[in-house]
Amino acid sequence: MKILPYQPDQSNLAYSVGITLDRFIKLKQSDFPFASGELSQLLRDIALAAKIVNRETNRAGLANIGGAFGQTNVQGEEQQKLDVIANIRFMRALSKGGEVCAIVSEEEDAVIDLKNNSGKYVVAIDPLDGSSNIDVNISIGTIFSIYRRKTPVGSPITEADIMQPGNQQVAAGYVLYGSSTMLVYTTGCGINGFTYENSLGEFFLSHPDMKAPEDGKIYSINEGLEQEWEPAIAAYVRQCKAEKLQSRYIGSLVADFHRNLLKGGIYLYPATQKNPSGKLRLLYEANALALLIEQAGGTATDGHRRILDIQPESLHQRTPLIIGSRNMVEQVKGLIQSTPMEKEILAR
Repeated sequence: MKILPYQPDQSNLAYSVGITLDRFIKLKQSDFPFASGELSQLLRDIALAAKIVNRETNRAGLANIGGAFGQTNVQGEEQQKLDVIANIRFMRALSKGGEVCAIVSEEEDAVIDLKNNSGKYVVAIDPLDGSSNIDVNISIGTIFSIYRRKTPVGSPITEADIMQPGNQQVAAGYVLYGSSTMLVYTTGCGINGFTYENSLGEFFLSHPDMKAPEDGKIYSINEGLEQEWEPAIAAYVRQCKAEKLQSRYIGSLVADFHRNLLKGGIYLYPATQKNPSGKLRLLYEANALALLIEQAGGTATDGHRRILDIQPESLHQRTPLIIGSRNMVEQVKGLIQSTPMEKEILAR
């Protein structure tokens, strides 16, 4: 019997679609000696919920699920219908997977105790960031953080399981729902991006080992709040304009972050007179993106401290966020930490 070796390069009729998210997770499972498959399954659960939310966002204009829901969340922000839908989808996926003992969500006032004392992980999530942009067809996203619980498996959860600094994350990521849908995540060994292929219903590795340029030409900030900035921030933005950097601000955190990660840039949401503690949430927005940017070679700060070192004191704690290419962030940090006299000079 004649046996021929497989020669895939002989045919030009079919292109390679690449490695799927599921296969990639399995290949990387050996990176976690403390885990026995639960973290891998948890990432799959998040990917499944992301596929469902992707479907909902794609048909928002046809299914009358755009616009406001008519209620406000704990932040005092008006909930959009898709906020509620995305929250339900992720809650169901995380609770039914069996790996999670508790969930912190932007859309919930308190910690969701799943009463699953055998679960090893706590998830903090913003189910749909920037959802008000849905009605005008602008990119939105999901942001998530995963922590290992501190208390012994089998016991009830405590505050120690929830109030962990970002440097305790075992995984973090985001999903970007845009011209294409992408899932980007890290488990502390670099970051990788996967693009969703609708016809196959799979995420495929499209951006392996992503790295943030050390410098960039983009700055992202809401310049409508200029009158409320501290002098150092105003001075930095003036400097950006003098150097003819590009101002790019979408108003969807995930979209702004993703662009700057790929192209090089800085995103700033500083403290203002109205929000002296900042606007973005530490547990389920800043921590996840800070871990991702550091894994990509960038950095994240509140102007004085590394984001990942901040000890949370409340569930929906806010923080200023300056994040992106390392050299750009360090430049802003240096201005903020200047002496009061130097600040006064910079403000002129």
